[in-house]
Amino acid sequence: MRLCVFCGSAPGNQPEYLAAAQQLGTALAKAGIGLVYGGAQVGLMGAVADAALAAGGEVIGVIPRHLVERELAHEGLTTLHEVSSMHERKAMMADLSDGFIALPGGVGTFEELFEVWTWGQLGHHQKPCALFNAAGYYDKLIEFLNHAVNEGFMRQPYRDMLIVDNQAEPLLAKVRDYTPPSGQVGEDRAALIHRRLSPPPTAVHKSSRHPQPLRYAALTPVTRSRAHEQQQLDRSQAGCRYRH
Repeated sequence: MRLCVFCGSAPGNQPEYLAAAQQLGTALAKAGIGLVYGGAQVGLMGAVADAALAAGGEVIGVIPRHLVERELAHEGLTTLHEVSSMHERKAMMADLSDGFIALPGGVGTFEELFEVWTWGQLGHHQKPCALFNAAGYYDKLIEFLNHAVNEGFMRQPYRDMLIVDNQAEPLLAKVRDYTPPSGQVGEDRAALIHRRLSPPPTAVHKSSRHPQPLRYAALTPVTRSRAHEQQQLDRSQAGCRYRH
């Protein structure tokens, strides 16, 4: 098993953040779980990698080439993949991983977590997504997510997919025990999208065995465009008659 860890390239202002990264790296290695991360040697990224390596764990980094050129890559990893773009980086990290954990971080960490969580909601994967809420760093985000549920912009099953804990070993236990919601959570949304995009219903006329589209479906974009052109022409001609 391998887990992808998203986290900041800075250490943060509280010592608890660095300690959490080290705790998670050590716990992963002791549990025999490989670490997949962004491949840098700085901040929490370097801390989680160093801790996993020190405990004898497998650490796989995925880093864009332009960051390698800035000498940010960690050179002591089990494997380091150099890729051409951030998009390729995220895709490879997702493919290599069986689940995702976000330590404290900034916008990049948020974006990475929310993207894979969204993929899970849409049924693209059934991998667990988790927050390591070190020193209460994500308290306000968790509060906001619950607010989104209360305001009707997020369904409770989607919210429940996100695992949260403030200690490494309990978090890993929850990740290992994760069971996706019954059925694909994204199926209801996919079905709704399908209904919206499906062609309109057809009606069968007694005079013909072939189904004919209902009238409201006959106004294609081309028909609307021609109708608009005719309307403009009629207005123009009316204006000419008025001027004469």
